[in-house]
Amino acid sequence: MNVPTMAELAAQGKQPEVLFWVGCAGSFDDRAKKITKAFVKILNKAEVSFAVLGTEEGCTGDPAKRAGNEFLFQMQAMTNIEVLNAYEIKKIVTTCPHCFNTIKNEYPQLGGNYEVMHHTQFLKSLLKEGKIKIEGGTYKGKRITFHDPCYLGRGNGIYEAPRDLIQKLEVELVEMNRSKRNGLCCGAGGAQMFKEPEKGNKDINIERTEEALEVKPEIIATGCPFCNTMMTDGIKNKEKEKDVDVLDIAELIANAEDL
Repeated sequence: MNVPTMAELAAQGKQPEVLFWVGCAGSFDDRAKKITKAFVKILNKAEVSFAVLGTEEGCTGDPAKRAGNEFLFQMQAMTNIEVLNAYEIKKIVTTCPHCFNTIKNEYPQLGGNYEVMHHTQFLKSLLKEGKIKIEGGTYKGKRITFHDPCYLGRGNGIYEAPRDLIQKLEVELVEMNRSKRNGLCCGAGGAQMFKEPEKGNKDINIERTEEALEVKPEIIATGCPFCNTMMTDGIKNKEKEKDVDVLDIAELIANAEDL
């Protein structure tokens, strides 16, 4: 796959149009790597000039901040900002709403000012510019529900971009009882991804999976690697793996176009 690094391009005196911020999940989690690859396939197909930081990319600091370690967050953020500013990065796109929210809303006060886009926003802009075409393909007529990631939806008010992309696949988009501004967290945000849940009657991801299954989808679409993990675990808990797929929007588009 053609994935240039900023260091390689800088050595050639080139500056890409966008920096693709991969994130920890997209770099190290085997399931999330598939989302990364799907997005890269789309970028290459659309002939977008992009690069990644590779080994120079560190965690944004989101989990540290949400877990209450502000000092560690600022250390991680400052390290990243120094790298980004050294490369004179202007525009960043990421497949992770946590990275998106942190770089967009929390880096500016530490000296990191960039145009930051979630991949669903960026894909919608590529569609508008005619750089990609989305047609029904593999998923035509399928019944799909979309789970709103907290940091994309309620955190940043982005509800329509992912839905617009899903509808371009000529599918039946069905909304869960709690969606958009009223959406329910998958249970992974606020650094909860990395610890066992507190005692209670039911894990939050099971509650959310049950809400998704109520609308009888063939696919649960997500726009966040954490949400993908939690909903996949929920589907496994309900033993519905054969009936329901959990896929990121980038995967839906890449698969539909057979990239």
